[in-house]
Amino acid sequence: MTGAGSRGAARGSGRLAELDLLRFVAAMAVLAFHYFIAFASVWGDRPSELFPAISTLSGLGILGVELFFMISGFVILMSVWGRGLGAFALSRLVRLFPAYWVSVGVTAAVYGLTAATALDPKLSAGEYGVNLTMLQRAFGVYDANGVYWSLWVELRFYLLISVLVLVGVTLNRCLVFMGVWLLAAGFFAGSEDKWVDLVVMPKYAAYFVGGMAFFLMTRHGPKLILWCLAGISAGLAVNSAIDRVAGRIEKVGYAAMPVPEWAVAATVIFFYVLMAMVALGWLSRLRWRGLVTLGALTYPLYLFHTTAAVVIIPALRDTLPPWLTAVVTTLAAMAFSYLVYRVAERPVQEFVKARRRRRAVPPSAPPSPPPWEPFAAGEKASVP
Repeated sequence: MTGAGSRGAARGSGRLAELDLLRFVAAMAVLAFHYFIAFASVWGDRPSELFPAISTLSGLGILGVELFFMISGFVILMSVWGRGLGAFALSRLVRLFPAYWVSVGVTAAVYGLTAATALDPKLSAGEYGVNLTMLQRAFGVYDANGVYWSLWVELRFYLLISVLVLVGVTLNRCLVFMGVWLLAAGFFAGSEDKWVDLVVMPKYAAYFVGGMAFFLMTRHGPKLILWCLAGISAGLAVNSAIDRVAGRIEKVGYAAMPVPEWAVAATVIFFYVLMAMVALGWLSRLRWRGLVTLGALTYPLYLFHTTAAVVIIPALRDTLPPWLTAVVTTLAAMAFSYLVYRVAERPVQEFVKARRRRRAVPPSAPPSPPPWEPFAAGEKASVP
C-alpha cells in the first residue's frame, strides 16, 4: 500500500491525541449544558436566566453526546481492526466499568447519606444493584444518573459492531455494514417502534457511521465512497439533532433552551468538519502531552459532573455568585474525576495490559548445555 493509504494505515493503528482533545471538548459541552441550562432544580432557578450571556452556546452543549458517538464510531472501529471478539469485549469492560461502578456507588451514597434531593432518581438498593450491570434500561429500571442513557446507546453499538467482528473486519464488509445501517436508519427515521429503536437506533446511527467512515479514511485514504457515506450520515445527523433539540424546547420552553434550529445544524456540520480534519491529518500537530490526560479525564468527568453539581451547587449558590459557584463546581468535578482515573481506572487497565503482554510472550526455554560440558554423573536434564 502506498501514498495516502499507507500513511493512513500508520495513523489508523495508534492513539490520536486530537481525539483526546475532542473527547474533552464533548465532555465539557455536556457539562455546560447541564450546569448552565438543564439543572434548574440544582440551582433553584432557571439557569438560562442566571447565565444569559452563554445560554445559546450552553444549550448547544446538549449535542456533546452526539460528538461522543462520532468519536466512538471512529475509535471502536480502530480498536476492533485485526482483533478478535474476546479482546474487544475485554477492552470495553476494562474501559467502561471501573469508573462506572464508582459512579453508581457515589450516586447511591449521595442520595442515601446526605440531604441532597435534586435529580434524585429515588431508587431502591436493588435498583442501584441493577444499575451496576449497565443494563438497567433492558430491565425497565431507571438510570441512577441521567447521563447513563448514552451508555445504553453505546452498548447497543458494541453489539452491532460485534457482528462485524465475528464475520471479519475488512473494508468491503465495513462498507456493507455502514450502508445497510444508514439505509435502515433513514427508512425508520421517526419510527416509534421500540424494537426498531432498540436495534437500529435511527436517532444515533448516523453519528456512529460518520465516525467509522472517517476512521476508514485514515486507514485507506479519502475514497469517494467514504465521503458519500459521511455526507449521507451528516444529512441524517442534522435532522436527528434538530428533532432532539426541538423536543427539548417543546418540553421546557424556548426561554429555558434558547437554541435556534440553524445553530443546531451548524454545530453538527462543524462536528463533521472536525472529524474530517482528524481523518485527513490536519490536526496531527496537536501533540501536547497533556491531551492524553484530558482524554483520560473525559469519561469520569462525564459520569461525575452531575453528582458534583448536586452536592456543591446547593451548598454554595446562596453564598457565592453564580459564575464563581459554577467554576468551583467544575474544578471540583475535574479533580475528583482525575482521582477516579488514577485510583480506579488506570490500575485496572494497566493490570489487564500487563496480563495480556505476559500471555503474548511465550516462555523461553532453558538453555541447553554445551556439547563440551556434559551432565555430571547421575544428573538429568530438567524439564521446563
